Amino acid sequence: MTRLKTWVSAAALAGGMALASLGAGTARAQETIKVGILHSLSGTMAISETTLKDAMLMLIAEQNKKGGVLGKKLEPVVVDPASNWPLFAEKARELIAKDKVSAVFGCWTSVSRKSVLPVFKELNSILFYPVQYEGEESERNVFYTGAAPNQQAIPAVDYLMKEEKVERWVLEGTDYVYPRTTNKILEAYLKAKGVKPEDISINYTPFGQSDWQTRVAAIKSFGSAGKKTAVVSTINGDANVPFYKELANQGIKATDIPVVAFSVGEEELAGIDTKPLVGHLAAWNYFESIDTPENKAFIQQWQAYKKNPKAVTNDPMEAHYIGFNMWVKAVEKAGTVDPDKVIAALPGTEQKNLTGGTSTMLPNHHITKPVFIGEIKDDGQFDVVNKTEGLIPGEAWSKQLEGSKDLEADWVKLNCGNYNTKTKKCGGA
Repeated sequence: MTRLKTWVSAAALAGGMALASLGAGTARAQETIKVGILHSLSGTMAISETTLKDAMLMLIAEQNKKGGVLGKKLEPVVVDPASNWPLFAEKARELIAKDKVSAVFGCWTSVSRKSVLPVFKELNSILFYPVQYEGEESERNVFYTGAAPNQQAIPAVDYLMKEEKVERWVLEGTDYVYPRTTNKILEAYLKAKGVKPEDISINYTPFGQSDWQTRVAAIKSFGSAGKKTAVVSTINGDANVPFYKELANQGIKATDIPVVAFSVGEEELAGIDTKPLVGHLAAWNYFESIDTPENKAFIQQWQAYKKNPKAVTNDPMEAHYIGFNMWVKAVEKAGTVDPDKVIAALPGTEQKNLTGGTSTMLPNHHITKPVFIGEIKDDGQFDVVNKTEGLIPGEAWSKQLEGSKDLEADWVKLNCGNYNTKTKKCGGA
């Protein structure tokens, strides 16, 4: 054999071994289905998001006990975007491009969701977003299992108007897109209901706000005008703890100026003394205190997983529970984790929620949900004081905003998230 033939044979043998090795590696990679978990485990949002990471790990573990999906075990891939909005995009890219996850469950704030949207569109992956948000969005690659404004903010204001006879309104939020857009919707809604501009006070504070003395004093002053006043709170993250403490410090009781919160649940209340806050409100689509067999089983499962009989559940956890189970059903229906086929399979998918109904994924990539108003009890739980009849379909576009009321989202028939019903064009124009 010539030297050339020897070299060629050796190269071919090495190449074949490399291909065999690569094939074995690919086979190993295909033995599991990877699922991305994109939640802040540090920084200002860790108070809310760490629990969602743990909830996802529990759901994945439970699914693996049932045999996984498509005969394969699920493998969670956890990253920490650290309450850093640009880092969310980097971590999302890492999960999709490097770790090859089949779907991602994550984000809390709208600014984090907005940060990752271009990545999911570019790389054509799937995000399940589990938190109430401001609406005004319907993306092909995103499934919104938290509440749209018509499933939380609007029903909360209706309750305060009707049951509490509120006439003056403080819209108090953290300074980012969710509170600003939600309050824009609520301001338009209140004015349409006859509320005068001077009876609406809107204010924003930074993430992690710790000194609330001046703001709470201003709220107290605004509420002293002789008209029933309420605070609609879109304060997010760990800023809620000093806010509620300062309300108590200044003697603001729920009977005087009730606060209805959209981002305070059982998890956030676990960190503070709730006795002075009894009677303040929160609007969610789930409360731990709701008595159904499904919820009892979920709570027991969670407390066993956490090895803590006092571990609490909350609304975004239920949203992940619904979204995860819908994803499993859609993957099994499609017979593949191919994102295009799973995206097509998700609309129409149903999943029993934990509060006694069955949620459906709509063509606009939002789900149907009940709405509950809960009063804070001294044990950190909520007493449900009001609930909607039946399940409310999530609306991607708000009827209250001029630029949105003519838009429709439908990824099944129209293949569009912002179809203008007047111009008959996709793109919102």
